[in-house]
Amino acid sequence: MATFTDPIRDQAGFRPGDEEWLHLLVGDWQMVADLAFADLVLWHPLEEGTYVALAHVRPSTSHTVFHSDFVGERIRRDLRPLVEETWISGQMQRAGEEHWTQESAMRIEAFPMVRDGRTLAVVTSHQDLSTSRVASRLEQTYKQCATDLLRMGTQGLWPDFATPTGSRRGAPRVGDGLIRLDAEGIVQYASPNGVSAYRRLGGVDSLEGRSLAEVTTGLLRDRRLIDESLALVVTGKMPWRTEVESRGVSLSLRAIPLRDGKTRYGALVLCRDVTELRRREMELVSKDATIREIHHRVKNNLQTVAALLRMQSRRMVSEDGKQGLEQAMRRVATIALVHETLSQGLSQNVDFDELIDRQFRLAAEVASPGQVVRTERSGSFGDMPSELATPLSLVINELVSNAVEHGLGERNGTVSLDASRLRGSDGTERLRVVVSDDGRGLGGEPRQDGLGLQIVKTLVTSELAGTIEWEPREHGGTNVVLDLPVQR
Repeated sequence: MATFTDPIRDQAGFRPGDEEWLHLLVGDWQMVADLAFADLVLWHPLEEGTYVALAHVRPSTSHTVFHSDFVGERIRRDLRPLVEETWISGQMQRAGEEHWTQESAMRIEAFPMVRDGRTLAVVTSHQDLSTSRVASRLEQTYKQCATDLLRMGTQGLWPDFATPTGSRRGAPRVGDGLIRLDAEGIVQYASPNGVSAYRRLGGVDSLEGRSLAEVTTGLLRDRRLIDESLALVVTGKMPWRTEVESRGVSLSLRAIPLRDGKTRYGALVLCRDVTELRRREMELVSKDATIREIHHRVKNNLQTVAALLRMQSRRMVSEDGKQGLEQAMRRVATIALVHETLSQGLSQNVDFDELIDRQFRLAAEVASPGQVVRTERSGSFGDMPSELATPLSLVINELVSNAVEHGLGERNGTVSLDASRLRGSDGTERLRVVVSDDGRGLGGEPRQDGLGLQIVKTLVTSELAGTIEWEPREHGGTNVVLDLPVQR
């Protein structure tokens, strides 16, 4: 899969960790764009002396400056001197009013992204000033936080490899709530959404001037369940994430320490109410557990039916009746095996290779009580949807039994099973299954009056939407070839 560093990888001279650091930057700079109310663009020089835009992010807290996507394009002429000076000097630069037009005024700042004393890229911040007004305290704090983070980038202090990024499991965003702390963990500013999130946690009217660690721990009822990382997050000492839960409310917290050289002078704490998200996760876990329990009970019920059939077969006087009940018992046990596999996992797909490994040998042994039959299996079925796994396992069970009873007869021999996934002419994925024996051969398609083969034909055509063919096997014996679509 292509990444934004592919165009410059060969000429950039990256050292170990440089490329990963840039990916971490781009993975987390949505936060900076939201704080700055500005578009951010990542630039890198090319061998011909110009610069190329590697990535671009738009703010979700304000309207965008650039409506068209120019990633991969060369830098425009009026912006190049600013970016070049930033790259060479390794210092933040700000553009003058030469970038203003009659339609818009734009503040452009450029920050070198430095790691281990080397500039790896330049980030330009583009903020539209045409609709500017007196900035509120929230806007002033947000912009100061953005500047602090970008200045840390010029010193190689941000992003931190210990920083979690992305939106996985409800990661807090700027708009969800922001709290700024000083070096002692005292709240300097809390956004309205941040105060609201803590109020839901337990009746806090104000956060400013108070220790966030004391406020948070004071709201927790059961302190035995407190995450060990909580203290380091709410004091802003480590760039980690944690969650707190109280009175049925779950709050996700993420800390970003603010550093200048070796000194930590404050921190940003993003917070988000994830109560509804966690409730839905619990519902899904409960549903998964219910589905697994249903499969487990179905398996138990089928095993009970198989046991009843076994007891009934022992009382039968007729050999034909006894044999019929034993075959029915085997088919029920095959279906039970699929439900047992489904009851052990979260997915509704079945690892068919693991399932068939148990069933294949068992089917051959049951069908050959008085002879020696070897089994060989090759290829891979892969994961199969549960609605296909049950009929396919029944089909293979019947074909293996038929190969032993009619293909080998009373002789010793070998039954083979091969599976392969192929790409059809129409682009769809198909499964090819071959059941072989080295017996006397059937001389063409066998008679269709047997119950087992009637079951096979019905399942292959109706349930599996595939085809089945009988053909002579080289050096004697029979091949039964199944061609099935994997997805429908």
